[in-house]
Amino acid sequence: MFGLQYKRHYSAVVVLLITAITLWSCNGEKKKLPILGERDWVTKKVDGKEVVDTIYNQIPPFSFTNQYGDTITEKVVEGKIYVTDFFFTSCPTICPVMKRQMTKVYKEFKGNPEVMILSHTIDPEHDTPKVLNTFAKDLGVEGNQWQFLTGPKENIYAIGQKSYLSAAQEDRTAEGGFLHSGAFILIDKDKYIRGMYDGTTEEGTQKLMRDMKILLEEYKK
Repeated sequence: MFGLQYKRHYSAVVVLLITAITLWSCNGEKKKLPILGERDWVTKKVDGKEVVDTIYNQIPPFSFTNQYGDTITEKVVEGKIYVTDFFFTSCPTICPVMKRQMTKVYKEFKGNPEVMILSHTIDPEHDTPKVLNTFAKDLGVEGNQWQFLTGPKENIYAIGQKSYLSAAQEDRTAEGGFLHSGAFILIDKDKYIRGMYDGTTEEGTQKLMRDMKILLEEYKK
């Protein structure tokens, strides 16, 4: 029952986000990407007048271990935009497709010091740094621009569900034993979510890469 409710909740969130993006795309030129996710409103005084300010959800501090066995925190993406997703190396369904698509993103922005990719395994018991290292090499990934992250599963699931708005959990009813979305999530330099894309399709991946270029333009003076 919980799994079904969660799936419905996640689907509703995705539909709302896609609707917001579609409405935004139809209202003027694509000069700036919207900020997505949960938000709060606070009242403060500016020049003696009360104004309502919007506080957007930010990705919180984190600490995981990468494919080289190094501890990786939020410091690794300071001053960078990044794309994140959730997967597991033994996934029999959408992960192989997602990784082929993400490889296109990696090649498009390879060597760009303002861009990173963070891929989180949702099967940390199996996906050790050694396993992730082999997996990365098989994809042709080298260096530190694309990080494959593992760590305590409760931390991975929490940041996926609460911060990245992405399904990430164990589910015995799911093929492979885990439930996760096929979303690629775009995060800006201030750790706000700026886009969600279908990482299982060419269309979604191409849209992501176009939006990454738009986002990078925002930071040019």
